Amino acid sequence: MIQPWKKIRSKLLGDFRIFKLRSDFKISPRTGKEHDFFVLDSVNWVNVIALTPDKQIVMVEQYRHGSNTVELEIPGGMMDASETDPVKTAVRELREETGYEGENARLLGKIHSNPAILNNFTYTVLVENCQLKHSVEFDHGEDLITRLVPVSEIPKLVADEKIGHSLVVVALYHFDLWQRGIKKI
Repeated sequence: MIQPWKKIRSKLLGDFRIFKLRSDFKISPRTGKEHDFFVLDSVNWVNVIALTPDKQIVMVEQYRHGSNTVELEIPGGMMDASETDPVKTAVRELREETGYEGENARLLGKIHSNPAILNNFTYTVLVENCQLKHSVEFDHGEDLITRLVPVSEIPKLVADEKIGHSLVVVALYHFDLWQRGIKKI
């Protein structure tokens, strides 16, 4: 049976505004030997499935510096350090990035963002009956275009790799499970 590794010490290696890098020194339960592992400390993230009354998903196109590509994604972002409620954060992110608001916002799913190196979660929040009600309020590093995409087109966009952000695909999968009645919320 797989056992957790005992942490014997941690060392902060750097603070890079959106994450901290640390080295955790742990003992292997199998060999008893010490190993060091790099961990990115990050706040939690949210993704928003914003559904319009006519069954379209509010999406955004934005340039991503890591991949050097323009990506089709759902709204979302980092939770501020003071935020503890992913649903409230998602409602805020949706409004700021797209100007849309809706109703019946609720948690649809939660997943480890990347448990190999990250210590945070990504939450998926569903907001229904979304309508454009505000102007956008981009962060200083954002440049987005809002797109409405029919729900029926989402599987093909994923299959054709037009939607390529892994955490967005996971959020859309949570949504698909909910639509099919497999995921209860």
